[in-house]
Amino acid sequence: MSRRLADVATKVGVSEATVSRVLNGKPGVSQATRDAVLTALDVLGYERPTKLRGERGRLVGLVLPELANPIFPAFAEVIGGALAQHGFTPVLCTRTAGGVSEAEYIDLLLGQHVSGVIFAGGFYSERRADHGHFRRLEQLGLPVVLMNASIEELDFPRVSTDDLIAMRQALGHVTSLGHERVGLLLGPADHVPSERKLSAARSFADAHGLRLDDELVAHSQYSLESGQAAAHRLVEAGATAIVCASDPLALGAVRAVRRAGLDVPGDVSVIGYDDSALMNSTDPALTTVRQPIEPMGRAAVDLLAGMIAGVDVPRDELLFEPELVVRGSTAAVRRP
Repeated sequence: MSRRLADVATKVGVSEATVSRVLNGKPGVSQATRDAVLTALDVLGYERPTKLRGERGRLVGLVLPELANPIFPAFAEVIGGALAQHGFTPVLCTRTAGGVSEAEYIDLLLGQHVSGVIFAGGFYSERRADHGHFRRLEQLGLPVVLMNASIEELDFPRVSTDDLIAMRQALGHVTSLGHERVGLLLGPADHVPSERKLSAARSFADAHGLRLDDELVAHSQYSLESGQAAAHRLVEAGATAIVCASDPLALGAVRAVRRAGLDVPGDVSVIGYDDSALMNSTDPALTTVRQPIEPMGRAAVDLLAGMIAGVDVPRDELLFEPELVVRGSTAAVRRP
Protein backbone atom coordinates (compact mmCIF):
# COMPACT_ATOMS: atom_id res chain seq x y z
CA MET A 1 0.00 0.00 0.00
CA SER A 2 2.75 2.45 0.94
CA ARG A 3 4.59 1.75 -2.32
CA ARG A 4 1.40 2.33 -4.29
CA LEU A 5 0.85 5.66 -2.52
CA ALA A 6 4.43 6.73 -3.23
CA ASP A 7 4.35 5.68 -6.88
CA VAL A 8 1.06 7.43 -7.59
CA ALA A 9 2.10 10.56 -5.67
CA THR A 10 5.32 10.78 -7.70
CA LYS A 11 3.47 10.23 -10.97
CA VAL A 12 0.91 12.96 -10.28
CA GLY A 13 3.17 15.35 -8.36
CA VAL A 14 1.08 15.49 -5.18
CA SER A 15 1.59 14.29 -1.62
CA GLU A 16 0.93 10.75 -0.47
CA ALA A 17 -1.68 12.17 1.88
CA THR A 18 -3.58 13.59 -1.11
CA VAL A 19 -3.46 10.21 -2.87
CA SER A 20 -4.76 8.55 0.29
CA ARG A 21 -7.67 10.99 0.50
CA VAL A 22 -8.65 10.18 -3.09
CA LEU A 23 -8.42 6.41 -2.58
CA ASN A 24 -10.53 6.62 0.56
CA GLY A 25 -13.12 8.92 -0.99
CA LYS A 26 -12.40 11.75 1.43
CA PRO A 27 -13.37 15.38 0.60
CA GLY A 28 -10.97 18.29 0.18
CA VAL A 29 -9.43 17.26 -3.16
CA SER A 30 -10.26 18.95 -6.47
CA GLN A 31 -11.88 16.93 -9.25
CA ALA A 32 -8.87 17.47 -11.50
CA THR A 33 -6.56 15.99 -8.87
CA ARG A 34 -8.93 13.06 -8.29
CA ASP A 35 -8.94 12.35 -12.05
CA ALA A 36 -5.15 12.56 -12.16
CA VAL A 37 -4.73 10.15 -9.22
CA LEU A 38 -7.18 7.60 -10.64
CA THR A 39 -5.59 7.81 -14.09
CA ALA A 40 -2.16 7.29 -12.53
CA LEU A 41 -3.46 4.16 -10.80
CA ASP A 42 -4.62 2.81 -14.15
CA VAL A 43 -1.41 3.72 -15.97
CA LEU A 44 0.80 2.20 -13.26
CA GLY A 45 -1.24 -1.00 -13.26
CA TYR A 46 -2.64 -0.76 -9.72
CA GLU A 47 -6.18 -1.90 -9.03
CA ARG A 48 -8.57 0.81 -7.93
CA PRO A 49 -10.36 0.45 -4.62
CA THR A 50 -13.61 -1.46 -5.18
CA LYS A 51 -15.83 1.60 -4.70
CA LEU A 52 -13.85 3.52 -7.35
CA ARG A 53 -13.75 0.88 -10.06
CA GLY A 54 -17.03 1.72 -11.77
CA GLU A 55 -17.25 0.16 -15.24
CA ARG A 56 -13.55 0.25 -15.91
CA GLY A 57 -12.24 -2.30 -18.41
CA ARG A 58 -9.39 -2.45 -20.89
CA LEU A 59 -10.75 0.45 -22.92
CA VAL A 60 -8.89 2.70 -25.36
CA GLY A 61 -10.33 5.87 -26.83
CA LEU A 62 -10.16 6.21 -30.62
CA VAL A 63 -10.87 9.81 -31.63
CA LEU A 64 -11.63 10.62 -35.29
CA PRO A 65 -12.33 14.04 -36.81
CA GLU A 66 -15.07 12.69 -39.10
CA LEU A 67 -16.43 9.64 -40.88
CA ALA A 68 -17.40 11.25 -44.20
CA ASN A 69 -13.84 10.91 -45.51
CA PRO A 70 -13.37 7.14 -46.08
CA ILE A 71 -9.78 7.26 -44.86
CA PHE A 72 -10.91 7.61 -41.24
CA PRO A 73 -13.19 4.54 -41.14
CA ALA A 74 -10.28 2.69 -42.76
CA PHE A 75 -7.94 3.79 -39.97
CA ALA A 76 -10.60 2.87 -37.39
CA GLU A 77 -10.91 -0.65 -38.81
CA VAL A 78 -7.16 -1.28 -38.69
CA ILE A 79 -6.67 0.28 -35.25
CA GLY A 80 -9.72 -1.45 -33.80
CA GLY A 81 -8.51 -4.85 -35.00
CA ALA A 82 -5.00 -4.27 -33.65
CA LEU A 83 -6.37 -3.13 -30.29
CA ALA A 84 -8.48 -6.30 -30.05
CA GLN A 85 -5.36 -8.40 -30.62
CA HIS A 86 -3.80 -6.65 -27.60
CA GLY A 87 -6.91 -7.30 -25.51
CA PHE A 88 -8.27 -3.76 -25.65
CA THR A 89 -11.72 -2.53 -26.64
CA PRO A 90 -11.89 0.71 -28.67
CA VAL A 91 -14.30 3.47 -27.67
CA LEU A 92 -15.01 5.35 -30.91
CA CYS A 93 -15.42 9.14 -30.69
CA THR A 94 -16.24 11.16 -33.82
CA ARG A 95 -16.63 14.91 -34.01
CA THR A 96 -19.68 16.24 -35.83
CA ALA A 97 -20.81 19.78 -36.55
CA GLY A 98 -22.81 20.98 -33.56
CA GLY A 99 -22.20 17.69 -31.74
CA VAL A 100 -19.86 16.59 -28.98
CA SER A 101 -16.57 18.47 -29.09
CA GLU A 102 -13.12 16.89 -28.92
CA ALA A 103 -12.59 18.27 -25.41
CA GLU A 104 -15.96 16.88 -24.29
CA TYR A 105 -15.00 13.48 -25.66
CA ILE A 106 -11.86 13.58 -23.52
CA ASP A 107 -14.05 14.19 -20.47
CA LEU A 108 -16.22 11.21 -21.44
CA LEU A 109 -13.22 8.95 -22.02
CA LEU A 110 -11.65 9.88 -18.70
CA GLY A 111 -14.97 9.14 -17.08
CA GLN A 112 -14.80 5.66 -18.63
CA HIS A 113 -11.30 5.22 -17.16
CA VAL A 114 -9.71 4.45 -20.53
CA SER A 115 -6.18 3.10 -20.48
CA GLY A 116 -5.08 5.37 -23.35
CA VAL A 117 -6.20 7.33 -26.42
CA ILE A 118 -5.31 7.22 -30.11
CA PHE A 119 -6.13 10.29 -32.19
CA ALA A 120 -6.46 9.60 -35.92
CA GLY A 121 -6.74 13.28 -36.80
CA GLY A 122 -7.92 16.21 -34.74
CA PHE A 123 -7.14 19.62 -33.30
CA TYR A 124 -3.55 18.67 -32.46
CA SER A 125 -2.70 19.33 -36.13
CA GLU A 126 -4.36 22.78 -36.23
CA ARG A 127 -2.24 25.64 -34.90
CA ARG A 128 -5.12 28.00 -34.15
CA ALA A 129 -7.24 25.38 -32.35
CA ASP A 130 -7.65 25.10 -28.58
CA HIS A 131 -5.17 22.52 -27.29
CA GLY A 132 -6.15 22.68 -23.63
CA HIS A 133 -7.49 19.11 -23.52
CA PHE A 134 -4.19 17.80 -24.90
CA ARG A 135 -2.31 19.68 -22.17
CA ARG A 136 -4.63 18.03 -19.67
CA LEU A 137 -3.80 14.57 -21.04
CA GLU A 138 -0.09 15.41 -20.77
CA GLN A 139 -0.50 16.47 -17.15
CA LEU A 140 -2.43 13.30 -16.32
CA GLY A 141 0.26 11.16 -17.90
CA LEU A 142 -2.31 9.18 -19.88
CA PRO A 143 -0.79 7.21 -22.80
CA VAL A 144 -1.62 8.99 -26.06
CA VAL A 145 -0.56 8.41 -29.68
CA LEU A 146 -1.20 10.83 -32.55
CA MET A 147 -1.67 9.84 -36.18
CA ASN A 148 0.07 12.22 -38.62
CA ALA A 149 1.67 15.58 -37.94
CA SER A 150 0.90 17.70 -34.88
CA ILE A 151 1.97 21.06 -33.54
CA GLU A 152 5.50 20.83 -32.18
CA GLU A 153 4.63 21.70 -28.58
CA LEU A 154 2.79 18.43 -27.89
CA ASP A 155 5.09 15.72 -26.57
CA PHE A 156 3.21 12.60 -27.70
CA PRO A 157 4.45 9.76 -29.91
CA ARG A 158 3.40 10.29 -33.53
CA VAL A 159 2.92 7.92 -36.45
CA SER A 160 2.88 9.82 -39.74
CA THR A 161 2.93 9.50 -43.48
CA ASP A 162 5.99 11.30 -44.88
CA ASP A 163 4.49 14.43 -46.48
CA LEU A 164 7.82 15.32 -48.10
CA ILE A 165 7.95 12.07 -50.03
CA ALA A 166 4.24 12.24 -50.84
CA MET A 167 4.61 15.63 -52.45
CA ARG A 168 7.75 14.60 -54.33
CA GLN A 169 5.92 11.60 -55.73
CA ALA A 170 2.91 13.61 -56.85
CA LEU A 171 4.85 16.51 -58.35
CA GLY A 172 7.40 14.20 -59.90
CA HIS A 173 4.56 12.36 -61.65
CA VAL A 174 2.83 15.40 -63.14
CA THR A 175 6.04 17.13 -64.17
CA SER A 176 7.16 13.93 -65.92
CA LEU A 177 3.96 14.28 -67.94
CA GLY A 178 5.02 17.77 -69.04
CA HIS A 179 2.90 19.88 -66.69
CA GLU A 180 4.39 23.23 -65.71
CA ARG A 181 1.33 25.07 -64.32
CA VAL A 182 0.72 22.83 -61.32
CA GLY A 183 -1.84 23.89 -58.72
CA LEU A 184 -1.86 22.80 -55.08
CA LEU A 185 -5.18 22.21 -53.32
CA LEU A 186 -4.36 21.94 -49.61
CA GLY A 187 -6.17 21.92 -46.29
CA PRO A 188 -6.43 25.00 -44.04
CA ALA A 189 -3.33 27.20 -43.84
CA ASP A 190 -2.77 26.37 -40.14
CA HIS A 191 -3.05 22.60 -40.71
CA VAL A 192 0.39 21.11 -40.05
CA PRO A 193 0.28 18.34 -42.71
CA SER A 194 -0.72 20.95 -45.29
CA GLU A 195 2.11 23.20 -44.11
CA ARG A 196 4.49 20.32 -44.65
CA LYS A 197 3.12 19.55 -48.09
CA LEU A 198 3.43 23.20 -49.13
CA SER A 199 7.00 23.42 -47.86
CA ALA A 200 7.88 20.20 -49.72
CA ALA A 201 6.27 21.53 -52.89
CA ARG A 202 8.23 24.78 -52.73
CA SER A 203 11.47 22.83 -52.25
CA PHE A 204 10.62 20.61 -55.22
CA ALA A 205 9.77 23.63 -57.35
CA ASP A 206 13.06 25.35 -56.49
CA ALA A 207 15.07 22.21 -57.26
CA HIS A 208 13.36 21.53 -60.58
CA GLY A 209 12.82 25.02 -61.95
CA LEU A 210 9.04 24.81 -61.51
CA ARG A 211 7.08 28.02 -60.93
CA LEU A 212 4.73 27.83 -57.97
CA ASP A 213 3.00 31.20 -57.95
CA ASP A 214 0.72 32.18 -55.08
CA GLU A 215 -2.28 32.00 -57.41
CA LEU A 216 -1.52 28.29 -57.86
CA VAL A 217 -1.85 27.52 -54.12
CA ALA A 218 -5.36 27.18 -52.70
CA HIS A 219 -6.42 26.30 -49.15
CA SER A 220 -9.73 24.64 -48.36
CA GLN A 221 -11.66 22.77 -45.72
CA TYR A 222 -11.49 19.01 -46.17
CA SER A 223 -14.72 18.46 -48.07
CA LEU A 224 -15.71 17.85 -51.66
CA GLU A 225 -17.71 21.08 -51.84
CA SER A 226 -14.94 23.26 -50.40
CA GLY A 227 -12.46 21.52 -52.66
CA GLN A 228 -14.58 22.28 -55.69
CA ALA A 229 -14.76 26.00 -54.85
CA ALA A 230 -11.01 26.25 -54.23
CA ALA A 231 -10.13 24.20 -57.32
CA HIS A 232 -12.25 26.54 -59.44
CA ARG A 233 -9.75 29.31 -58.66
CA LEU A 234 -6.85 27.07 -59.69
CA VAL A 235 -8.53 26.25 -63.00
CA GLU A 236 -9.08 29.97 -63.63
CA ALA A 237 -5.38 30.54 -62.89
CA GLY A 238 -4.50 28.17 -65.72
CA ALA A 239 -3.42 25.07 -63.80
CA THR A 240 -3.06 22.04 -66.06
CA ALA A 241 -2.57 19.73 -63.09
CA ILE A 242 -3.90 19.90 -59.53
CA VAL A 243 -2.24 18.05 -56.63
CA CYS A 244 -4.64 17.66 -53.70
CA ALA A 245 -4.20 16.98 -49.97
CA SER A 246 -7.03 14.42 -49.79
CA ASP A 247 -9.17 12.29 -52.07
CA PRO A 248 -12.41 14.21 -51.34
CA LEU A 249 -10.60 17.42 -52.32
CA ALA A 250 -9.48 15.71 -55.53
CA LEU A 251 -13.06 14.68 -56.33
CA GLY A 252 -14.08 18.30 -55.78
CA ALA A 253 -11.33 19.35 -58.18
CA VAL A 254 -12.61 16.92 -60.83
CA ARG A 255 -16.06 18.44 -60.48
CA ALA A 256 -14.65 21.98 -60.76
CA VAL A 257 -12.77 21.10 -63.95
CA ARG A 258 -15.91 19.66 -65.51
CA ARG A 259 -18.04 22.61 -64.42
CA ALA A 260 -15.55 24.78 -66.33
CA GLY A 261 -16.28 22.77 -69.48
CA LEU A 262 -12.92 21.00 -69.39
CA ASP A 263 -11.90 17.35 -69.28
CA VAL A 264 -10.04 15.24 -66.72
CA PRO A 265 -7.36 14.25 -67.61
CA GLY A 266 -7.43 15.69 -71.15
CA ASP A 267 -7.27 19.33 -70.05
CA VAL A 268 -6.41 19.08 -66.33
CA SER A 269 -4.80 16.19 -64.46
CA VAL A 270 -5.83 15.60 -60.83
CA ILE A 271 -3.99 13.74 -58.06
CA GLY A 272 -5.51 12.86 -54.68
CA TYR A 273 -4.02 11.79 -51.38
CA ASP A 274 -4.95 8.80 -49.15
CA ASP A 275 -6.18 6.19 -51.68
CA SER A 276 -9.35 5.79 -49.68
CA ALA A 277 -12.14 3.36 -50.54
CA LEU A 278 -13.54 3.30 -54.09
CA MET A 279 -10.99 5.72 -55.58
CA ASN A 280 -10.31 3.06 -58.23
CA SER A 281 -14.00 3.18 -59.16
CA THR A 282 -14.45 6.91 -59.77
CA ASP A 283 -14.75 8.38 -63.28
CA PRO A 284 -11.94 8.61 -64.12
CA ALA A 285 -10.26 6.34 -61.60
CA LEU A 286 -8.24 8.62 -59.32
CA THR A 287 -4.48 8.81 -59.38
CA THR A 288 -3.54 9.29 -55.74
CA VAL A 289 -0.81 8.96 -53.12
CA ARG A 290 -1.60 6.01 -50.85
CA GLN A 291 -1.15 6.26 -47.11
CA PRO A 292 0.14 2.96 -45.63
CA ILE A 293 -2.84 2.57 -43.33
CA GLU A 294 -2.19 -0.98 -42.14
CA PRO A 295 1.39 -0.57 -40.86
CA MET A 296 0.66 2.90 -39.48
CA GLY A 297 -2.35 1.74 -37.51
CA ARG A 298 -0.52 -1.26 -36.11
CA ALA A 299 2.49 0.86 -35.15
CA ALA A 300 0.22 3.31 -33.30
CA VAL A 301 -1.38 0.48 -31.32
CA ASP A 302 2.00 -1.10 -30.53
CA LEU A 303 3.27 2.23 -29.20
CA LEU A 304 0.16 2.74 -27.08
CA ALA A 305 0.23 -0.80 -25.71
CA GLY A 306 3.87 -0.32 -24.76
CA MET A 307 3.10 2.92 -22.94
CA ILE A 308 0.21 1.30 -21.07
CA ALA A 309 2.57 -1.50 -20.02
CA GLY A 310 5.03 1.06 -18.68
CA VAL A 311 7.57 0.76 -21.49
CA ASP A 312 9.53 3.90 -22.36
CA VAL A 313 8.61 4.28 -26.06
CA PRO A 314 10.40 6.68 -28.44
CA ARG A 315 8.92 10.17 -28.79
CA ASP A 316 10.42 10.67 -32.24
CA GLU A 317 7.92 10.82 -35.08
CA LEU A 318 7.69 7.52 -36.96
CA LEU A 319 7.52 8.33 -40.68
CA PHE A 320 6.00 5.86 -43.14
CA GLU A 321 6.63 6.09 -46.87
CA PRO A 322 3.55 6.54 -49.09
CA GLU A 323 3.03 5.04 -52.54
CA LEU A 324 1.99 6.76 -55.76
CA VAL A 325 -0.91 4.89 -57.40
CA VAL A 326 -1.30 5.93 -61.03
CA ARG A 327 -4.78 5.61 -62.53
CA GLY A 328 -6.84 7.46 -65.11
CA SER A 329 -7.06 11.01 -63.73
CA THR A 330 -3.58 12.04 -64.91
CA ALA A 331 -2.21 12.29 -68.46
CA ALA A 332 0.40 14.14 -70.49
CA VAL A 333 -0.16 17.88 -70.79
CA ARG A 334 -2.13 18.90 -73.85
CA ARG A 335 0.05 21.05 -76.07
CA PRO A 336 -1.56 23.92 -78.02
